[in-house]
Amino acid sequence: MKILLVITGLGMGGAEHVVVNMAEELFKKGYEVKIVYLTGSALVLPKNSNIEVIPLNMMGAKSFVTSYLKLRAIVKNFKPDVIHSHMVHANILVRCLRLSLKVKKIISTSHSNNEGGKLRMLAYRITDKLANISTNVSADAVNESIRRGAVKRGRMISVPNGINTETFYFNSEKRSKIRHELSIGHKKLLLAVGRFTEAKDYPNLLNAIKLLKKQRTDFKLFIVGDGPLKSYLENMIEEFDLKDYAELLGIRNDIPALMSAADLFVLSSAWEGFGLVVAEAMACERLVVATDCGGVAQVVSPYGVLVKPMDSVSLSNAINNSMNISSDESAEIGSLSRAHIINSYSLIKNIESYESLYNSRDI
Repeated sequence: MKILLVITGLGMGGAEHVVVNMAEELFKKGYEVKIVYLTGSALVLPKNSNIEVIPLNMMGAKSFVTSYLKLRAIVKNFKPDVIHSHMVHANILVRCLRLSLKVKKIISTSHSNNEGGKLRMLAYRITDKLANISTNVSADAVNESIRRGAVKRGRMISVPNGINTETFYFNSEKRSKIRHELSIGHKKLLLAVGRFTEAKDYPNLLNAIKLLKKQRTDFKLFIVGDGPLKSYLENMIEEFDLKDYAELLGIRNDIPALMSAADLFVLSSAWEGFGLVVAEAMACERLVVATDCGGVAQVVSPYGVLVKPMDSVSLSNAINNSMNISSDESAEIGSLSRAHIINSYSLIKNIESYESLYNSRDI
């Protein structure tokens, strides 16, 4: 079977890692797989060189037609049995292929409970019938898409993201190495990972750290990522005098090692679809404090701590309380967390769910 995976971009986000992991796992299982991405630089790529990655070099709405024709030519040449698109721009572009080309099966996957404003919801609604089925990464995200009119009930189903638990696991040697690199000593290492965008709400986290440093000084927060709010966050760190308590690490390719080094993983998002990084941290047996948004509760419960989004006081208190947990209790929670992820959110389970859709005759 031939699978064409189409995604808006291959930056350092969760959806991008999901697609690349899917491609590699599907290839291992004997599928012929190619990845097409619409725009930007490819920062996340498959390790397997047999998986072709094709850029469309789309430059905004003005190049929609050119990108459409490029994608159409790729599809005509490759003749995929399934086109599986990811994220809003790719979903709309792929659906439109059916206006001029016979396509066997189209699956559209959203990765958030907030994919944009009314125009995007309208575009989803108008093109919905051009897809065989749509999926989203949590039941909450599915319900939100229905509520906002992007799809009708029954036209979108929940397929949770999958974690590669062979990549994300606790490694004591890497923990020591990273902690030495970051000169953390005996302090508690707090970790956050994600793009510097409004959705991740890092101002909420930095406000929580500002409150926390009034209660204790035995910690330091490291935030991994990049994005449009980088300068704003740097200014907050300076304004709040947090240089000894918070540091932006930029883009890193050693996330499992950083998670092993951490004592606590923190997600401060205003909205999420699934919360992939939370599941990755739990697979690394880390304690987690996260905001209760999107499908995060579904992933975290019952082993992590949930707080209201955009509530720095609650977030600060939860971080403080979690840092007071004994090492024995932390190890026990970590072990249970990893088992929970393996049983419910492994990459294998995710692939099996999509294989069922790829082979289904009912959609």
